[in-house]
Amino acid sequence: MEKRTYLLVHGGSHGGWCWRDVAAHLRAAGHFVLTPTQTGLGERRHLMSRDITLETFVDDIVNVIEAEELEDVYLVGHSFGGCAVVGVAERMPQRLRHLVFLDSLIPMSGQSIMSGLPPDVQEARLAAADKFSGGLCTPVPPATNFGLSREREGDALMDWVERRLTPQPLKTYLTSLTLANPVGNGVPATYVRCTDPLYPIVTPSAELARLQPGWDYREIATCHDAMISAPRELADMLLAVNAI
Repeated sequence: MEKRTYLLVHGGSHGGWCWRDVAAHLRAAGHFVLTPTQTGLGERRHLMSRDITLETFVDDIVNVIEAEELEDVYLVGHSFGGCAVVGVAERMPQRLRHLVFLDSLIPMSGQSIMSGLPPDVQEARLAAADKFSGGLCTPVPPATNFGLSREREGDALMDWVERRLTPQPLKTYLTSLTLANPVGNGVPATYVRCTDPLYPIVTPSAELARLQPGWDYREIATCHDAMISAPRELADMLLAVNAI
């Protein structure tokens, strides 16, 4: 197999740390892998600010591609990370080889992520952010919110995840991207749905992906945080993704 460049984008409240085992498998197979952390999360939590928007997250990934002078990128976005993937494809499709949406949200032009959530979920998240931080960020969710369990993953792995999770900038839920092109901007794409258990919040995005002309749709029988619960299986799936 040709040597590939994988750029793995984490989801909400996570950081580049969550790709540790997937990245190890991909590197062992001879590929170049980057796992950046978006502004205000993970080891960059000290940068938390009311100025962080969806565009900030897109800037984070665009700047990595530019600074590292990457070409033919396999750009993978998990969960909230799908928003950055869509934004990057809008700005620089010529630098991308393939998009992979891992159980991810797919934002619509001009619509915030919050507006796409059920009303009761919207209300709960806004109330939690207000109580936790005066509306700056949402509180750290338990690892079980992502389908992980101590029975299946074990105490050591669960403790590691819970130590690493951080608050999510609220404004990333409330702001939107403006897209002049269809989602994906013509870059070949694959949507990977995690099915055991299903993560209901991304269901509308998964159904949208099924309807996208030319997109591949696959499933993996593990929880929403597949990069933690099934890293080898996920890495094998990423290795099997081929540009169209």
